[in-house]
Amino acid sequence: RWRGGDGTLRRIRFLEEMELTVLSQHRLIAPYGLAGGKPGRCGRNWVERACGAVHEMGGQDHCPVGRGDVFVLEAPSGGGYGPPELSSPDNAMS
Repeated sequence: RWRGGDGTLRRIRFLEEMELTVLSQHRLIAPYGLAGGKPGRCGRNWVERACGAVHEMGGQDHCPVGRGDVFVLEAPSGGGYGPPELSSPDNAMS
């Protein structure tokens, strides 16, 4: 009846070499819905290298990053509440 949130996208550019460590959840199992609501979407983590390569990361992971690399964190979306067939535009939650 009320849809879950949309999640967020965060991009962090590194200005010098360092070690990146990420501890995040809901990368393999989607956030659940309640009372008949649909589950949300899983999140993702990755590094866009300055050279153009992409390094996929897990939910609990680490890797070295260099100057100009960008860490991208796609947060999971929230699960819905209540059966979707009962929803209306007035019930939308962001």
